[in-house]
Amino acid sequence: MMRIVTQARIDQLTRDEATADERARQVTAAANEAFGRHVRELYAVTGRAERAESAAAEVGEILAHAVDELVVAQEELLLRDIEIRRLREELEGEPLEGRTLTVLLHYGEAHTIYGSREDAYADTATHGVPAGTAWVPAGERPDRETQWRLMPFIYDAGCNGFRRAFMPAPEPVGGGS
Repeated sequence: MMRIVTQARIDQLTRDEATADERARQVTAAANEAFGRHVRELYAVTGRAERAESAAAEVGEILAHAVDELVVAQEELLLRDIEIRRLREELEGEPLEGRTLTVLLHYGEAHTIYGSREDAYADTATHGVPAGTAWVPAGERPDRETQWRLMPFIYDAGCNGFRRAFMPAPEPVGGGS
């Protein structure tokens, strides 16, 4: 089969080809631009994801450290609660009048409560604090400036509780003598 093509048809096909080529260039340029945007977005999203992973790991470490500190604090509170309960039971079993307690202070903060000064010396000696060498008598320096100090308390029926066995001498108001 043979077909005769006219010059007008060839001119029309040439124009259609040029239009199709121009359209293909435009579509290719738009596709390249869209691909570039997608690649930039991918890099940006990947960067945010990596930063988020890093932040999550850092927060995880902080949280793990906080949980460890919480566990230690809870154990310490439990031990103190047990000691307080033991001392309460001990106190409830005997007449209170004249009973004494000894509180071990570490830089002015209550550290441990003992039934007697001897118990305090015995316990602290097991922790490496030699009896008599690391102790500072009451009133010699302020409690906050003293590493270890034993503070005796005696039961006072008048106030239905314990008070310091040795009360500090009252200071005159305004520093006058």
